[in-house]
Amino acid sequence: MKLMNILLAGLLLWGAAACSDDDKPTFPEEPTYDMTGFAKGADVSWLTQMEASGKKFYNASGRETECMTLLRDLGMNSIRLRVWVNPSDGWCNKSDVVAKAWRAHQLGMRVMIDFHYSDVWADPGSQYKPAAWIGLSLDELKTAIADHTKDVLNALKEKGITPEWVQVGNEITPGMLWDEDATVSGATYDVPKEGVTYAKNEKNFADFITTGSNAVKEVFPNAKVIVHLHDGNNNGTYRWIFDILKANNTPYDVIAMSLYPGTDNWQEMVAACVANMEDMVSRYNKEVMIAEVGMPWDEPEISKSCLTELIAKSKAIEQCLGVFYWEPQSYGSWNGYTLGAFDESGKPTVALDAFNQ
Repeated sequence: MKLMNILLAGLLLWGAAACSDDDKPTFPEEPTYDMTGFAKGADVSWLTQMEASGKKFYNASGRETECMTLLRDLGMNSIRLRVWVNPSDGWCNKSDVVAKAWRAHQLGMRVMIDFHYSDVWADPGSQYKPAAWIGLSLDELKTAIADHTKDVLNALKEKGITPEWVQVGNEITPGMLWDEDATVSGATYDVPKEGVTYAKNEKNFADFITTGSNAVKEVFPNAKVIVHLHDGNNNGTYRWIFDILKANNTPYDVIAMSLYPGTDNWQEMVAACVANMEDMVSRYNKEVMIAEVGMPWDEPEISKSCLTELIAKSKAIEQCLGVFYWEPQSYGSWNGYTLGAFDESGKPTVALDAFNQ
């Protein structure tokens, strides 16, 4: 037995000597991701619908990769998600938004929620009421806005997800929740559309934003409330709308812009947008950000130059919170959209290298 113990001890000593520091196996370091500071993000609201249709995403090496993980690896730290009230196909409803927000949250990414207050797209050409809200009185409309806002945000809260930013309305330059009856319309001017005119009521417009803003703060007091317009290069439009909100003491935290430059005029558009952001900071004492940007997917080098300049000049504005690309993961002319940043094979183009600077 003593001889056996001596032999075992010898083997252990030999093994320890054999496993010197030089011989220890090495493993690649896990990458670290900075999710703080300036927001570099993407609106990926189409993602679950694209996945359901069979779309897949690949990194530059051709390896299939979960989309949000891929965007994180490209330098993005934030995700933006739109909310529709009762969409006919279910995409972008409450449960779909929560599912996507959970995925972003699991990756440590920050979340922006974008309320459209519609069953369909809300943008400069379309600010239609949800079907269930048509015919409501003004007070009932405000209750519906508050209830919908809190319902979605509480669903996120139950999952442990705290959005950093919440938009109350999407590209609401022409107002929101249009109606032919001026007493319940939130249009910022008389909007002629499809044979009818949606009536102007600036007070309702401001009150609808106030209602949404108060609902956000009730659920998430520290979330930043965003008011978002299109044409970030058009300073006159921004002064017009935000003067209305100032006159009505409308509470909000951030002025957000969309910017979709052309390949032949991007330098002028970026310069005008940056000047507009600086004016908004000075005139209204608000923070600013780019909530949407996009360029033709098949001009990746020009897009990269534009995005690099836009991000750098935005970061130079102390009060600018970030830049978000709109649906960069779309490819193959998904839904007719050609301003994504992935190629026909489902790989990111060099345009997105701008987010890794």
